[in-house]
Amino acid sequence: MREERHQHRAAILWFTGLSGSGKTTLAFALEKRLYEMGCETFVLDGDNIRRGLSKDLGFDQMDRQENIRRIGEVAKLFLEAGHIVMTAFISPYRADRLMVRDQVKDGDFIEIYCNASLDVCELRDVKGLYKKAREGLISNFTGISDTYEMPDSPEIELHTAEESVDASVKKILDYLLEKHVFLSPS
Repeated sequence: MREERHQHRAAILWFTGLSGSGKTTLAFALEKRLYEMGCETFVLDGDNIRRGLSKDLGFDQMDRQENIRRIGEVAKLFLEAGHIVMTAFISPYRADRLMVRDQVKDGDFIEIYCNASLDVCELRDVKGLYKKAREGLISNFTGISDTYEMPDSPEIELHTAEESVDASVKKILDYLLEKHVFLSPS
C-alpha cells in the first residue's frame, strides 16, 4: 500500500567504499534528486548514526559489525515504511553487507560501490584522518591499518575519481528505472 501511495518501490541503496570515496556526497545528491521527483527518502550516514544509535561503539571489527547490524535494522524499518533509504558507511567487511542483504527480499538491497583509489581518498581527506592514521594516532583505520573488502558483485560500481557527481547520480537513477523502482525520472 505504501509503495502504491508513494508511486515507487522501497529500497535500500547501500553505498560502500573507503573514507573519502564519495559515499556521503553521492547519497545526499541522490536523495535530493529523488526527493525532487516526489520520492520518500532518507539518508543514514556516520553523522546521524555514530552520534546517537551507535555512540557506544568503537572501530574494532566486532564494533563495526554491530554498527552495520544496527544500521541494517534501521534501514529495514525505512524499507517497511516504503522509503528509499540510502546508507553511506564504509562497511568494510563483505560478510556484514551480506548479512544486511540477506535480511530483506531479493532486489530490495542495492549495493553501490564507490570505487576510488586510496591515493584519491587521501587527497580528498579534509579532516586529516588518513594522515592521523598513518602517524599511528588512529587505530583500525580502513585502508591504512584495517582492511576494506571490495564488493564481489555490486549492483552498481561508481568510479568517483573519473565520474562527476551528476554522472554518478544519473547512473544510479538509470539503474532504479531499469529495475522498476519508479516509472520514470522526472
